Amino acid sequence: MSEYIEVAVALPIEETFTYRVPDALLPLAEPGKRVLVPFGSRKITGYILGNAIPSDHYEIKLILDILDDAPLFPESLIAFFKWISEYYLHPIGQVIQCALPKGLTLCDAAEIVLTDQGKTALSDSLNPLEQKVLKQLETGGVSLKTLIKKCNMTTSLIQLMQRRGWIVRQQKLKGAKRKRKTFKDPFGEPIEPDTAPILTTEQHEAVSRIMNSLKGFSGWLLAGVTGSGKTEVYMRLADAVIRQGLGVIVLVPEIALISQTERRFRARFGECVAVLHSSLSGGERYSQWRRIAQGQAKIAIGARSAVFAPFDKIGLIIVDEEHDSSYKQDNDLLYNARDLALVRAKLSDCPAILGSATPSIQTYYNTGIEKLTEINLNCRVQERPMPQISVVDLRKIRDFRGIRRFISPELHQAMSQTLSKGEQVLLFLNRRGFAAFPVCAECGASLRCEHCDISMTLHKGDNAYKCHFCGFTRSSGANCPTCGSYNIKFLGLGTERVEEAVKALFPQARVARMDRDTTSKKGALLNILKDLRLNKIDILVGTQMVAKGHDFPNITLVGIICADLTLNLPDFRAGEQTFQLLAQVSGRAGRGDAPGRVILQTYAPNHFSIVSAQAQDFKAFCQREIQSRQALSYPPFSRLIQLRISGQDAEQVREFADALGGICRELKKNASFFHAITILGPAESPISRIAGHYRWQILLKSTSSRLLHEFTRQLLAQKSALPHHRQILLTADVDPLFLA
Repeated sequence: MSEYIEVAVALPIEETFTYRVPDALLPLAEPGKRVLVPFGSRKITGYILGNAIPSDHYEIKLILDILDDAPLFPESLIAFFKWISEYYLHPIGQVIQCALPKGLTLCDAAEIVLTDQGKTALSDSLNPLEQKVLKQLETGGVSLKTLIKKCNMTTSLIQLMQRRGWIVRQQKLKGAKRKRKTFKDPFGEPIEPDTAPILTTEQHEAVSRIMNSLKGFSGWLLAGVTGSGKTEVYMRLADAVIRQGLGVIVLVPEIALISQTERRFRARFGECVAVLHSSLSGGERYSQWRRIAQGQAKIAIGARSAVFAPFDKIGLIIVDEEHDSSYKQDNDLLYNARDLALVRAKLSDCPAILGSATPSIQTYYNTGIEKLTEINLNCRVQERPMPQISVVDLRKIRDFRGIRRFISPELHQAMSQTLSKGEQVLLFLNRRGFAAFPVCAECGASLRCEHCDISMTLHKGDNAYKCHFCGFTRSSGANCPTCGSYNIKFLGLGTERVEEAVKALFPQARVARMDRDTTSKKGALLNILKDLRLNKIDILVGTQMVAKGHDFPNITLVGIICADLTLNLPDFRAGEQTFQLLAQVSGRAGRGDAPGRVILQTYAPNHFSIVSAQAQDFKAFCQREIQSRQALSYPPFSRLIQLRISGQDAEQVREFADALGGICRELKKNASFFHAITILGPAESPISRIAGHYRWQILLKSTSSRLLHEFTRQLLAQKSALPHHRQILLTADVDPLFLA
């Protein structure tokens, strides 16, 4: 590298900075390493991006230290980081900070050991600091952190002494475990090597078509019904890619599914598989990251953050269940990992595969305009039939009392028949808790959270009302905050209430519940899945967690308690989300030898989302939904940026939102090329307060992404001129997924 380098600092600052590298540190300066740099009166961490051209307009400062002995990410990732920063309007230093594993600070736990060559060097003429360091190591290894503190030295000196062969660094990462010779799956069982099965005709055609395009970028939609063998297609292609010495990234939306996918890939590929997700400890994540960066792992499986896996050369990126909303990050850097997968594949000149039984409208539309190529898997493997779906009109039993209001006679009878055959039942309701709407019987007021504009939910097992947004709790014995009455009526239902009712209906059955409440403790989710697989559970009650691609062959009946809950969301994607959720949870039935059956209960049996889900026809749904979106000029026929405004003072937030709206209108008025931008708002968010923060929003819409970004940049640059700007958080969400 040259003596001048471009550095991105981990601060909310858009631009990068030029620093100079001292001659002694030049051999150590490489893109992807962290550096310690002076920044005003502070010393902060930055990331080397490459060479820089010096400017005559300001003094160029020297870096203070180089913090890593090897790059944390390959140089090939830098263009990707810059694209993300530009598109998502996020400072590049913070983009890199978000991409890197949280366990990086554990490198300070490295132990420095004196070598024989270092002992010999002690008798040579060394400078005082080198002599002091080597003397410190004579009695045994010392942690890097301790050595730096005792000798008042820099990390760079350690790296230089290491290059001379005087010392070696041994990683002692907290939480890191020794490598296992025999891999075990998440359920604690050994993973036996598998043999690749004979492909179906559809699978063979999919593999052949994509295999022919492995050189160069191409985007694919693998639209396969549930149980059609998409994972086997992924593994055949991954095998071809790693044989070429290239890396493979496999994105999976949920941690539970990562475990299932990891098991299958490890059975086929062994120890060349690495995993990246938030359930790993800091040391484990750092260790996995290093394995990838050093070329020890060729396949990275993980949740959305795995899109940043530090492969230098990638041959294939796979996004399984590409429609899933979990791919959208909801804080800090608001990226969508599915979209980034396509960008990284294009920058890496390799194929990207988006797989789903229920593709997103955006993805399906992109096949129609030939941005993606569609491949269909229409049949389940081993010629297993798709489940039979029956619709029950809940309007006909709305006057029933007790359990019979939400367990219809049809569902009750089907459950009895299924259990009598020794098969398993899955009951789905996308709402946790016991009662979702506690209401005072005296004054009619609902019990609302003190910090959010939302009703609290009764959780009977915890004897408490809980807010599902901020976590605020109140004793179940609490009185009405409006009139003081203790006469609280419980309306609505959640999974906890369904579980209680099912236990009363089937006292001999083994019933379990899978939702955020029962899976919050580490290992709880895997224990439930293990019991389900071992047939220790007869009836599983769950939220959308149960819809996420799990494969349990003994589940032959799926009961959808109420299919309408997501239809009434204040979001233009409500119909899409409903169809996807219903089709996915229906796909859990009949994945083994016995045929499956689905009982779908709804108050809106004629809604086209329900009708399409019953027919298991995603193309019919997509075509109808696309027509509706086009009429309203919503995505994919336009692009959106949501400006989120929040603060703790309601009046300040309102004034800021009004002033920001005024700037929006002025920008549009004064620049003719901004006339194509539609401004919706400012308006209070549908949920106007969360965790004590009042919330407003402005929605910007245009057919031109370039114009929308330029408009937003000019808008954000004027934040400091707005009232109360220091007290207000303003966030731009590019391509928002949720508008509440």
